[in-house]
Amino acid sequence: MIVAEFFDGQSRTVAWGRRPEAAALVALLADPDRGWGAIVVGEYERAFYGSQYAAMAPLFEHYGVQLWMPEAGGRVDYASEHDEQTMTHLGLSSKREVTRTSIRVRTAMAVQAREQGRYLGGRPPYGYWLGDAGPHPNKAHAAWGRRAHRLESDPETGHIVRWIFARRLAGHSVARIARALNDAGVPCPSAADPGRNPHRTGAGWTLGTVTTILRNPRYTGRQVWNRQRTDRDLVDAGDIALGHKPVQRWNLPDEWVISRKPVHPALVSEADFIAAQDISAARGPVQGAGLAAPQKRCYRLAGLLICGGCARRMESAWSNGKPAYRCRHGHTTAAKPDPGRLKNAHIREDRILPHLPAPHLQPSEPAGEQRRRRTRRGVDVRYQASPKDVIGYLRERQIALIYDPASGTLVAGTAAAAQTITLTAS
Repeated sequence: MIVAEFFDGQSRTVAWGRRPEAAALVALLADPDRGWGAIVVGEYERAFYGSQYAAMAPLFEHYGVQLWMPEAGGRVDYASEHDEQTMTHLGLSSKREVTRTSIRVRTAMAVQAREQGRYLGGRPPYGYWLGDAGPHPNKAHAAWGRRAHRLESDPETGHIVRWIFARRLAGHSVARIARALNDAGVPCPSAADPGRNPHRTGAGWTLGTVTTILRNPRYTGRQVWNRQRTDRDLVDAGDIALGHKPVQRWNLPDEWVISRKPVHPALVSEADFIAAQDISAARGPVQGAGLAAPQKRCYRLAGLLICGGCARRMESAWSNGKPAYRCRHGHTTAAKPDPGRLKNAHIREDRILPHLPAPHLQPSEPAGEQRRRRTRRGVDVRYQASPKDVIGYLRERQIALIYDPASGTLVAGTAAAAQTITLTAS
């Protein structure tokens, strides 16, 4: 008799512990009054992807829960090598099905974008809106009433894109363009289309917004696909049972799929678009720098420092060849400076690191539990944590370092405990 059903609309690639329904089932395993003693799986493809069976079977066996599957001919014998091989093969088959489907879909989408210039979904770029392109080319979808779409120039915002490219070709900096748009009261892309941008504030134009427009080749009238890819990274390298999570990353231009001919109205000519990219490239590398690989910059305190003046998280900034942190209190070069705003806060990392062992010994930690070691002469010496140990300690316990530029002090701690450190002048 079936007493409970668990069905997840999640991708099979998501680990059991991160699927809401599967996680609820796992949580009930330890309950002796759960009311059931066996799990019946209807489709193995949805239940066990890759090595998920190997991760879940010991848990089922530990709590005395049986597993029944049609592919196993009934009950799965956890001690049977034959059943284990069968389940491993089924998991690999499920993974292979996902891989093959992904390859087929991506190959078809690449052909549709390159040869047909088809619009393949997603938010239209600023300056365009979606127009009707007739019945869907797939007969089945057309029978369901679905329509194809194409990009059309938006009469409200298209001229703004043309103006941005014209200003850039005239030699204006990105900051000057963004500042002019804000001063003129032109709504930024997220404010012009809030329905498709609920995750953005729409506060105004930023340097990143203008740069994104200047680098988008779709404004030349050609369809472009595969500018981004989805990688799968481990959720937690210390617990691989949690599986992987999707992460969006940008592809290099040689991986983009561009239509062979223009398929929608162009807001800028290809020659002007290329010229705008050359302007950006000319202002990048410093002349005479050579072809040496760029120096890798490491900010060990990134994300830990809070500005005591405005409560914003301080941003990483390279200063005279050394890592540092700054806070501009919300000001950007895309807006006019406010004479009444606070002075920028700035602190070098090498001024903070020597003082880090202090917050490692929190007031909430009893003195008797503080680690000590005994030297050869029999003298007890208190353990001195390294900066690396302290940074790991702060991140693990989500302890922030609040920097007050006026007094030159750091306040380290949580709501339960805090410790003030005075930084010496460099």
